[in-house]
Amino acid sequence: MDVLDGLNPEQRRAAEAVHGPVCILVGAGSGKTTTITRRIAWQVASGAVGPNEILAVTFTDKAAREMRTRLARLGVEGVRASTFHSAALGQLRRYSSEPPAKILSTKALLLRQIGNSLPGAFRFRPAGDLATEVEWAKNRRLTPKTYLGGLGDHEPPIPPDLMQRVFRQYEERKTGAGAVDFEDLLEFAIRQLDDDDAVLADVRERYRAFTVDEYQDVNLLQQSLLERWLGERDALCAVGDDYQSIYAFTGATPHYLLAMPQRYPNAVVVRLERNYRSTPQVLDLANRLVPKLGGAEKTLRADVGDGPPPELCAFDALGEETEYVVGRIRTLHGEGVALEEMAILCRTNARTTDFEEALHDAGIPFQGASLLDREAARQLLKRLGASDSIAVAVDVRRAAVDQGYVVDPPDKLGERELVRQQDLARLIQLAEQFDGRGTVADFVADLRERFGPTAGTGVHLLTLHRAKGLEWDAVFLPRVEEKELPIRQARTGAALGEERRLLYVGLTRARRWVHVTWSGKPSRFLDELGVSARAPQVRAPEDMPPAFGVLRTWRLERAKADEVPAYVVFHNSTLAEIAERQPRTLAELARVPGVGPAKLERYGADVLAALATTG
Repeated sequence: MDVLDGLNPEQRRAAEAVHGPVCILVGAGSGKTTTITRRIAWQVASGAVGPNEILAVTFTDKAAREMRTRLARLGVEGVRASTFHSAALGQLRRYSSEPPAKILSTKALLLRQIGNSLPGAFRFRPAGDLATEVEWAKNRRLTPKTYLGGLGDHEPPIPPDLMQRVFRQYEERKTGAGAVDFEDLLEFAIRQLDDDDAVLADVRERYRAFTVDEYQDVNLLQQSLLERWLGERDALCAVGDDYQSIYAFTGATPHYLLAMPQRYPNAVVVRLERNYRSTPQVLDLANRLVPKLGGAEKTLRADVGDGPPPELCAFDALGEETEYVVGRIRTLHGEGVALEEMAILCRTNARTTDFEEALHDAGIPFQGASLLDREAARQLLKRLGASDSIAVAVDVRRAAVDQGYVVDPPDKLGERELVRQQDLARLIQLAEQFDGRGTVADFVADLRERFGPTAGTGVHLLTLHRAKGLEWDAVFLPRVEEKELPIRQARTGAALGEERRLLYVGLTRARRWVHVTWSGKPSRFLDELGVSARAPQVRAPEDMPPAFGVLRTWRLERAKADEVPAYVVFHNSTLAEIAERQPRTLAELARVPGVGPAKLERYGADVLAALATTG
């Protein structure tokens, strides 16, 4: 086959530029991997370079496998497609007499041990926050000695002097164990090339052309290694989308991508703006953010047919917003959309908890984030054990306080610690709602039933960061409001810019349906989307169906009897929907959004009895 067949004009121009420098500025869903692999195949087919002389760098093993698979279909074998770390390790094994033998798969275990020795509440900081900070430093080529001087306006998750101590002890313990981490692989590869001219010459002789995917996510450490590989040559094809640069917390920066035309004035610059994923309606909404995204302007154009308009809705309470999402999922599924082709994308893991509970109550399987898989619940449940105590609320609160729970956590906390604090607060709330219904062991069992995901099937429940690179027919973006998106810690222009890009990433994951909702102060980004974002409005009692008052009275009595807040029984929106539909059987009641199997069993008969009194 002609490897250029089927490419659009922009893709073909990029593929035919077989000699560097080439800068491919890609839009979401624009056929990036197709363009990259066709270009590499054409480099080989045209005789510009041999397959064994090409190094294609990706950011994940999955992406590297996909690239090798596609190249094989095009009849190209022998191209080295790997991550930066894998390529660095290959270099060290090829040229070192004692290459690294023990590579840490995670920093968390070592840092958890070190974190346990920190004073006061700092010892409860998630090991993941400490690991992210160590990676941030090492990706900037900082050492424990240079760490404090390199902080600038960056705020570590714990006081700088304590973080420096953690960093130093981490390096000492890692070295003492004869281990290296992934950042060490890159640093050692750089030093090897700096210290041995023969190795440097051989590497440059071996690789004559480089392609780097997701170039907007490159950090200083990776760029430094790439520059050693390249030398004075310009045989580089850089591919990326600065609009999807969302990993600044790891040290990633779109600067190297955007600076390509300045660094290489003769660079071929190609923009891929034809989108093969989303409807014009989805792209029109996402494109409204473009004027403030900065960087290399790209306006996506749809290559697929029309779809439904995006739904943007305000609600008077989080519970009602949650019920809307669950109801729309039911409706779409009833119309033939697979649950696996739908996703709820939240800014933080803690915000997924409400949807875990709601989806479970509605009998809708889900996969992805889980309250019980996160650190707060794991440690708290481990501490509680299989206790037969009936003081559930007291015991859970005590255990949470022992784990460092604070009622009003400061905004400066790292994201993982903020999530942990929010999870602890959620667990305390759940315990208070459960109190009087059984023992601590019963509470733990109830949590596992309500928040245990269905592995591998159902609606995807993810953070916006984890959604990058994925796509679904229908996407739900809840809590698009101030202090949520943008997150409360985003105070600088750069931080707000990354929050805006997160929203852009979320919108462009949708093929056909996109739903944007909020139940608090509307996000400033809604104005940029051209939405007349009103604050949530409470429906006036006189606008409610007549049966609503009867149902509300029943709910209040039931909530008092169960000693739970009224919204735990049913939210107002669910009561209003029940009052409007007037179900006469349990089967009809089950079809009302917000009435899942658990609530149907618990309250169904009473609801029908209350409705019967309204005639």
